[in-house]
Amino acid sequence: MSNTSVDPKLIEILVCPVTKGTLEYDKENNELISRQAKLAYPIRDGIPIMLADEARSIDT
Repeated sequence: MSNTSVDPKLIEILVCPVTKGTLEYDKENNELISRQAKLAYPIRDGIPIMLADEARSIDT
């Protein structure tokens, strides 16, 4: 897991590629969360990986 943070301005403009809904930044897990799609997109080396195939399912 990388400790490199994501630019907050980038998080503001990114949307979930599945639902086009807003994302929440999960600092603890270094992921972007789409509650609508129930997916968590990983952030690697400060770069959000916005591919549904790379996201993990979440139960929320």
